[in-house]
Amino acid sequence: MNNTMNYKGYVGSVEFSEEDGVFYGKVMGIRALISYEGQTAKDLVEDFHGAVDDYLVLCEEEGKEPEKAYKGSFNVRISPELHREAAIFAAAHQMSLNRFVENAVSNELARA
Repeated sequence: MNNTMNYKGYVGSVEFSEEDGVFYGKVMGIRALISYEGQTAKDLVEDFHGAVDDYLVLCEEEGKEPEKAYKGSFNVRISPELHREAAIFAAAHQMSLNRFVENAVSNELARA
């Protein structure tokens, strides 16, 4: 079972409320709150697609650029010691710290 959906480059979460008997979710990776819900999985997918489409229309009407999720840039907070070790390792291997972090994330995801 997958707990995410994809539509037009946006990733949406899939949750279930036992109390309310409804599926719900929100678009992940952007600041704008785009939420959706449905009584069935089919309803949820349809509402997700509609919510994304509505967001894109609203942005167009307001002349704003829609947010893009996961642009490839994020802040990582680690201990100063780990930061130092990573920077020294990257320099010793003639790579940028960004490349080192990208490689580490890729390697970890490949193991998953």
